[in-house]
Amino acid sequence: MDPAASVCAAVALLVTLSGCCCSADWELYDRNYEPELPPVLHSSYGSLWPLPRSVVSFPEVYRLSRLTFQIVYSPESTASTGCSILDDAFRRYFYYIFGRSAAEDSQRPSVDGDHTEAHEVRQLQVTITASDPECNQHPHVTSNEAYKITVVQPVATLKSETVWGALRGLETFSQLVYEDQYITHLINKTNIMDAPRFAHRGVLLDTSRHYLPLQVILDTLDAMSFNKFNVFHWHIVDDPSFPYQSITFPNLSAKGAYHPVTHIYTLKDVLTVIEYARQRGIRVIPEFDTPGHTQSWKGQPNLLTPCYNGETPSGTFGPINPALNATYDFMNRLFKEISWVFPDNFIHLGGDEVNFACWKSNPMITEFMLKQGFGSDYRKLESFYIQNVVDIVASNLKGYMVWQEVFDNGVKLKSDSIVHVWKGGYQKEMAAATAAKFHVLVSSPWYLNVISYGQDWRKIYLVEPCNFNGTEAQKKLVLGGEACLWGEFVDATNLAARLWPRASAVSERLWSSAETNDLGDAYARLVKHRCRMVQRGVPAEPLFIGYCDYEYKDKKESK
Repeated sequence: MDPAASVCAAVALLVTLSGCCCSADWELYDRNYEPELPPVLHSSYGSLWPLPRSVVSFPEVYRLSRLTFQIVYSPESTASTGCSILDDAFRRYFYYIFGRSAAEDSQRPSVDGDHTEAHEVRQLQVTITASDPECNQHPHVTSNEAYKITVVQPVATLKSETVWGALRGLETFSQLVYEDQYITHLINKTNIMDAPRFAHRGVLLDTSRHYLPLQVILDTLDAMSFNKFNVFHWHIVDDPSFPYQSITFPNLSAKGAYHPVTHIYTLKDVLTVIEYARQRGIRVIPEFDTPGHTQSWKGQPNLLTPCYNGETPSGTFGPINPALNATYDFMNRLFKEISWVFPDNFIHLGGDEVNFACWKSNPMITEFMLKQGFGSDYRKLESFYIQNVVDIVASNLKGYMVWQEVFDNGVKLKSDSIVHVWKGGYQKEMAAATAAKFHVLVSSPWYLNVISYGQDWRKIYLVEPCNFNGTEAQKKLVLGGEACLWGEFVDATNLAARLWPRASAVSERLWSSAETNDLGDAYARLVKHRCRMVQRGVPAEPLFIGYCDYEYKDKKESK
């Protein structure tokens, strides 16, 4: 008998009571599965992720002790105690560096191991050089995240222009620390100069298709900071639900959320996310996608287009009604609120996947089309609506991002608009949008809700955002990209494992140089980086066969 058939028969016997059956899919899977041992887990860069621009490491080794080590401001720093964003980061990274030992060392017998003669690093001195360190500001698209680290004993140094570079440098310094077999904390003499390749490095979460509890969002922001992501694209509402509790229009969530009390984000919740992100150098960009993807906006009367079956209303509704002045009065008030609540300079306006069928069925829309001279071209109607909305957003002193259809349909966009590319054939779209002198973001190859068996992080990792036909000037218009985790099959139970460490592959592609593309070296570092995330409480899925020195413990188990 075919070995695959034998396995198939055994599985079928074991699962008879569940009603499962064996299929050709299992047979195909079994034949394609080729067990192999993982490669040697060694990189000359240790566990650094994403890889810094320049790393020079020396054999000289220093010890660190939680009893003597401190992270402090240097005397020359323009930021000092009272700069809460760094005060909190110093405390946070102390615990990240020493891990569980920060709480356990006082109960553990002292064992010096093989490094009794090693010199000790007693301080990391942080220097902010700009006259305004930006302690009380929010990160923005032009924030300077560059930093320089020098590890020598007894004082290591971290220098950056603003707090944003310091946050990135603290993460890198924490990754330089490792343990020997005696759980002594060690660090090599090292020089690092680093800055990101792309300014926009984002993660999109969808909180409409499944509501994500506040703590899940905060935990994701922590994991994003471990990977030097700097944008949280909050796809906060969509067709299935409207969890954003508007101050101006409370009925939107009252009638559009899955539950008007338990499954909403209050103003306090939203401000908590924004501040938590700020403390980690992460921008929060909300997306309110219109005129499509708005079935949950039923809390606003007469906003959605009534669909018709012949001459009779069908009782169903389509996209937002672009033919009513009241629509734009509503949008003006809503986006005025959104502009006040969310401090970032940009709002994502969506604009994708508009189904014209309902508009075509509605006699009032047909009459409006004729008056406007649109004929039967519903793309012109869509563009008319989008044009009004972008003007409203601009009047509130905000820039905007749009999905690529808005550009494709010829909407007149401001020169500083950002076109977000998400469809297949993205290289052609990137070339067209940059030829029109628009900044672009790419997400097409990074839809992480799409899963497959095996190490799909490798395909994610090898994407090159600037791999399209265009001039150097065009390629400079690529702001970066985003890893998107759409929520059809994702909620709090599986988000972290679905996202990490696959999103880590995106983070290195967007931070590190284009020449950083060796899969073997990346695997060696990413395995260790994944274990570090696990140690810090992120249930990131494994890359392949192996183990972590500190295996995952859930919060109940850790108490």
